[in-house]
Amino acid sequence: MRGMALSTLEGIELTEEVPREAAGALTAEALQFVARLHRRFNPVREALLARRAERQVALDAGEAPGFLEETAAVRAGTWRVADAPAPLLDRRVEITGPVDRKMMINALNSGANVFMADFEDSLSPTWPNIAIGQANLMDAVRGTLTFESPDGRSYRLNDRIATLVVRPRGWHLVEPRMLVDGGPVSASLFDFGVYFVQNVHELMARGDGWAPYFYLPKLESHLEARLWNDVFVAAQEMAGVPRGTIRATVLIETILAAFEMDEILYELREHSSGLNAGRWDYIFSMIKKFRNRRNMVLPDRGQVTMTVPFMRAYTQLLVKTCHKRGAHAIGGMSAFIPSRRDEAVNARALMQVREDKQREAGDGFDGSWVAHPDLVPVVREVFDVALGARPNQRERQRADVPEDAAALLDTRVPGGAVTAGGVRLNVSVALQYLESWLRGSGAVGINNLMEDTATAEISRAQLWQWIRNNVPVDGGAPFTADGYRATRAAEVEALTRDRPDMTRLGDAAHLLDDLVLGDEFAEFLTVPGARLLDRDGEDHGATG
Repeated sequence: MRGMALSTLEGIELTEEVPREAAGALTAEALQFVARLHRRFNPVREALLARRAERQVALDAGEAPGFLEETAAVRAGTWRVADAPAPLLDRRVEITGPVDRKMMINALNSGANVFMADFEDSLSPTWPNIAIGQANLMDAVRGTLTFESPDGRSYRLNDRIATLVVRPRGWHLVEPRMLVDGGPVSASLFDFGVYFVQNVHELMARGDGWAPYFYLPKLESHLEARLWNDVFVAAQEMAGVPRGTIRATVLIETILAAFEMDEILYELREHSSGLNAGRWDYIFSMIKKFRNRRNMVLPDRGQVTMTVPFMRAYTQLLVKTCHKRGAHAIGGMSAFIPSRRDEAVNARALMQVREDKQREAGDGFDGSWVAHPDLVPVVREVFDVALGARPNQRERQRADVPEDAAALLDTRVPGGAVTAGGVRLNVSVALQYLESWLRGSGAVGINNLMEDTATAEISRAQLWQWIRNNVPVDGGAPFTADGYRATRAAEVEALTRDRPDMTRLGDAAHLLDDLVLGDEFAEFLTVPGARLLDRDGEDHGATG
């Protein structure tokens, strides 16, 4: 069906055949629903993306972001968001992962309170992954999700499972396999629209506040939150359900959004269920937005912990903002993957995870994220101690936290440095992740850490920034393009020798070269990367 229009759907064309497993999800009704949203809201989306580009020009010219004067009344107001529905009151442990059947079952059965099913950073956006992922979500909502492993094991959902929350792709991406009036549809509206229309009535039939719940990624302003709110209002009207049915948690994972947290909650206030400290994308955002400022260059990524000044300021302000407005504050990801072979590695890492979550609970967070089911008991224990019988600690106010723009921009890392080991790690992780992503897997275990697009973004962005700013390595000679090429060649040689399963390593190396050595910084690796997902070279990531 490549290139064939669906004759019954005016103006809608699918350029790929719908996988058999996804036929019940990508129905005519669902595609028409998405098309209606796209026709109405895509012009606003494109205008907001143009605004992002204009803002970057201003930052490159030396502008310092700050709290907005024009929204001071919102920050000073006494408003609060709508109270959380029952399924989202207790969020002390949240687990994340892609919309893969086996991973979804393990996550939903993990004992976590919430499972975030991800179409974004932990999913490679191949057409089968996207399309079948929607069918998997329908099965999860209906309790019929199963998986038969090649080794003979069967996977089923438990009677009691985590609350399902879905993360659509960000505003910057399109879904090129669905064309509306000749152009690619917004990936955000595709992911949201199909899930919402196929599941809203099924979820609401349960009662007790059940509804479609979402996580919203990559926002850079309250105007982008306003667009999501307008989409929610329109979708609810189209589906004939009450306004305020949808609930959404916003990931604060860009430095610009950190200056507009009050305003983002305000725009979504009848649909809001809180904010999340998306730590890895936040670090990437700091690199990206200030990529040309030598005085803001960050050291090796392993040295940028949650206790450095700009991360500490951002997370504490997030808790203060959320609790002032009656919203949940959810902590960042623990990406550690327990080792089946090395108990010493486990002991050290679990101690670090525990300390990280104890700091978050002590700061007032209402819960936190993990990437692996084995971490659920550790995080639960920490928040059980902090919360006791309470479902959350939203009543805890952080009046001691100032509204300090300088603190949010304080990128000092005491003792921080760029090292040869840090260079090699960034190159190795980026190569391994991109190779796996190009083969269709977006959540990759590397060095006992769950790497996703956000962590790969940090690695490639640092390499670009270090070259452009002549940053010294180990206090000596500056890092150069030739230095990168030599390191990349050595890592490719080692991986070729040790990992014969890496069938897309050559493509990954060429992509990484383009990302690191290009004159212009690529805003998201998924945009040029998606062109390589299909070997015919079609563009699967442009912003439209």
